Amino acid sequence: MPRMYRVFAFWTAVIAMLAYAGHMEVMALLFFAQTAFFLALSYMNLSERGYIYVFAGYLVLFFVGFTYYTTFFM
Repeated sequence: MPRMYRVFAFWTAVIAMLAYAGHMEVMALLFFAQTAFFLALSYMNLSERGYIYVFAGYLVLFFVGFTYYTTFFM
């Protein structure tokens, strides 16, 4: 499970660099923050259940934030 969080960190870093190259600084900063979050979690040595709970919480926050953004800002 920790390796999967390192994979998440790698791909969020790739997306952040592409966003930065495309002059989308706010998006790049958000994805660099996610990269740091996933990388830090990968070295915490939680149980598999702990990693699943953290990921579920992450998804809930993302969906709530995305729904709020698309409803009120787009």
